[in-house]
Amino acid sequence: MAPHPGDETFNEIGQPRFDMKLEPQAPDKETLLANLMKDAYPDAQGRFGPFGGRYVPETLVPALDRLQAGVDRYLRDPAFLEAFHAELAGWVGRPTPLTHARGLSRRWGAEIWLKREDLAHTGAHKINNSVGQVLLAKKLGAKRVIAETGAGQHGVATAAACARLGMPCTVYMGAVDMERQAPNVGRMKLLGATVMPVTSGDRTLRAAVDEALRDWVSDPDGTYYCLGSAIGPHPYPYIVRELQAVIGREAREQMLAQTGRLPDAAVACVGGGSNAIGLFHAFVKDREVELLGLEAGGQGSGLGQNAASLSYGTPGVLQGCYSLLLQDADGQIQETHSVSAGLDYPGVGPEHALLMTAGRVRYEAVGDDEALAALAECCAAEGILPAIESSHALAGAKRLAQAQPGKRILVGLSGRGDKDMPTLQRTLLKGQL
Repeated sequence: MAPHPGDETFNEIGQPRFDMKLEPQAPDKETLLANLMKDAYPDAQGRFGPFGGRYVPETLVPALDRLQAGVDRYLRDPAFLEAFHAELAGWVGRPTPLTHARGLSRRWGAEIWLKREDLAHTGAHKINNSVGQVLLAKKLGAKRVIAETGAGQHGVATAAACARLGMPCTVYMGAVDMERQAPNVGRMKLLGATVMPVTSGDRTLRAAVDEALRDWVSDPDGTYYCLGSAIGPHPYPYIVRELQAVIGREAREQMLAQTGRLPDAAVACVGGGSNAIGLFHAFVKDREVELLGLEAGGQGSGLGQNAASLSYGTPGVLQGCYSLLLQDADGQIQETHSVSAGLDYPGVGPEHALLMTAGRVRYEAVGDDEALAALAECCAAEGILPAIESSHALAGAKRLAQAQPGKRILVGLSGRGDKDMPTLQRTLLKGQL
């Protein structure tokens, strides 16, 4: 099992004291890349190269051990997988379509294809992970499910999955995000979830994760924590990757069926990283496919101006996991900024940190204005209202198309933008309504 340092160096939710410097030895880039090609990650300690692992208080170790045992048993069990894929097909609506974006292709001078996670039940990719984890929670004998949410899509997805599978659900959501994602708060309540406002800390996604972890610490036996992104202590980054990998598997098959070959590039937005790792995983071994992740560049490159941990972060531990974080020289996590609630997080999943370190994926930051402009173009050219998160990926695809005209570019359209209307009314539509 993964190492779990004691409480004397960690606080109640598994974060190290500010003066703790945890720097696992990183193998050289060539070794990391070779192991990626062999699908060797995570290793037995829950590491993705030097990243990942498990940094939690002792009270959570038994719960994580039970979770790991459940993952080892059920994520490879044909009966469990049959039930999971039956829900994906009959309730979620998979496979989601692959759409040729003819209007954007003409505008940008490249061949643009959209993997339409916006058409999945509840409106985003989050449902893939939620239904799988709630099925796992039932198998593990949990009495209730808790979750965190930023943009609200994971909260909505978990509330819906719990309603579908008969589990009580509590969702923690930062007060700032509750204001800018009000439609999703109402959806969660209608789906039967209790929504708990988080008014501490930065009152966004990081604070919501903190509160969910505190809840879990208080009842690790009866509560299942349905973590929404590829972050957190092992085995969560692995669980989320495995449940979201359906995105990339479908997209790969659809590209071959509809075009006769793989894309030249696959592009996705990255916050914690669940949508992107779900798309990228199927293409990691296809070295001819360029992989590009787009982070929230916000309003600039300075600390507090963005949420781009891969572009501007440094290594450290946050919420049980060693990865790249937005922190100051003393290791204090900084507040972030993004027009997108779902990308507004000061860390990133450890597998993304590995993919960047190994040189397999390139990551760039996209500013608020550039993302909103891409959203407006998609609406006008395709009749599709994408989520602001997904619009960061569209902006990255436009950059790539302009740099490499004629390329075939697959874009992970992670969700739809209905939830973002309050934000869009204050930005793109200001003065028009």
